[in-house]
Amino acid sequence: MLPLGPLVNGAAIIAGGLLGLTLHGRFPDRVRIIMFQALGLSILLIGFKMALAVTAPLVVVISMLVGAVVGELMDIERAMARIGDGLKARLRSNNALFTDGLVTASVIFCTGTMAILGAFDEALRADHTLLFTKAALDGSVALILATTHGFGVLLSFIPVALYEGALVYLGAAGHDYFTPDRLTQLTAVGGLLIAAIGINMLGLLKIKVANLLPAMVVAVLLAPFFK
Repeated sequence: MLPLGPLVNGAAIIAGGLLGLTLHGRFPDRVRIIMFQALGLSILLIGFKMALAVTAPLVVVISMLVGAVVGELMDIERAMARIGDGLKARLRSNNALFTDGLVTASVIFCTGTMAILGAFDEALRADHTLLFTKAALDGSVALILATTHGFGVLLSFIPVALYEGALVYLGAAGHDYFTPDRLTQLTAVGGLLIAAIGINMLGLLKIKVANLLPAMVVAVLLAPFFK
């Protein structure tokens, strides 16, 4: 079947990103800075709200620690940066924030349970509501990010569409595996990763969020053992 939700989500990111690029030169720097900070605070709030869904804190702690070690050994952040730098070179972009925009936007849009639950709703019930709602949110975020980070944000539609499309097919094949317990712990870990993005955007720390992504897989695997 055609994964309509992921395609609409990708299109919304393109539309929001293009509008952000159009508006890029129309905002004074001080306006773009405060908008970026406002977005960082909002993402921080969303992340903490998701993280507070945790019912087994030990799962989150172990998942984050194991995921951090695995992600750092794999150096996912550097791999994603290389991809971004390669695209930047091909497109001959001189924006220093191109790669950061691509990586940041991709993690924001892919990390979270709306993508998973929305994909499952589409796969099992032909219900596109969640992914269409996510598309509207992602398009708005892409608009704001693109005013600062440029074209790299727009290209994040590629990993988002591929990721959500894969989840649609995965949801159809193995929905029973993603029990409420697994989804709860996945939400909590995903929330912490989103909060980390907000911290980065506010300039409080520089966390290698991409290197923490394996924590989500660990959380799904551990959840059944900590009921």
